[in-house]
Amino acid sequence: MTSEVGEPVEVEQDHLDRFDVSRPEFDHDRAQAAIRELLLAAGEDPDREGLVETPERVARAYQELFAGLYTDPDEVLDRTFDESHEELVLVRDIPMYSSCEHHLLPFHGMAHVGYIPNDQGRVTGLSKLARLVDLYAKRPQVQERLTSQIADALARKLEPRGVIVVVEAEHLCMGMRGVRKAGSTTTTSAVRGIFRSSASSRSEALSLIRGR
Repeated sequence: MTSEVGEPVEVEQDHLDRFDVSRPEFDHDRAQAAIRELLLAAGEDPDREGLVETPERVARAYQELFAGLYTDPDEVLDRTFDESHEELVLVRDIPMYSSCEHHLLPFHGMAHVGYIPNDQGRVTGLSKLARLVDLYAKRPQVQERLTSQIADALARKLEPRGVIVVVEAEHLCMGMRGVRKAGSTTTTSAVRGIFRSSASSRSEALSLIRGR
């Protein structure tokens, strides 16, 4: 894969190593038993009226929250269209909800995803970009890795001249516990191809992301 200036659109090997084609299956019984044990460990009575169905509900919730583990997120980019488009395609303000893998508490915010198509001008559906974000977010994550995984998936599947991904999120593990700094926002970015090599292209994309 090459950029407009002849430089490769790099896909970080570290993130490729985490891309496992074998997919696990969600074990409801094991999840329910674990939640029941957690309630017991916390000093609660899992058999009281308000909690008796909680292990089952939480198991169902985690199957949804971790849905990105049970599918290949990249498959949403399998279908492309020849539109002969050679300029930036950018989707801003994609709502994003994920789970911090360190404390299994949520982090949430917005993702901004853009790319410059390759010489063939092939593009993917705009909703596919949002779906890609959603599936990589629906697994135990850290924000830095999530940002890079989205960028690398676009580089792998679309072979664009450039990719830029910016994620802005609030982490409840910082707001609910520890330093308790509610409202703090963490911003991460990943750039590939021309956005890495060209400061002007990167600046233009970031200005559009910021709405200026």
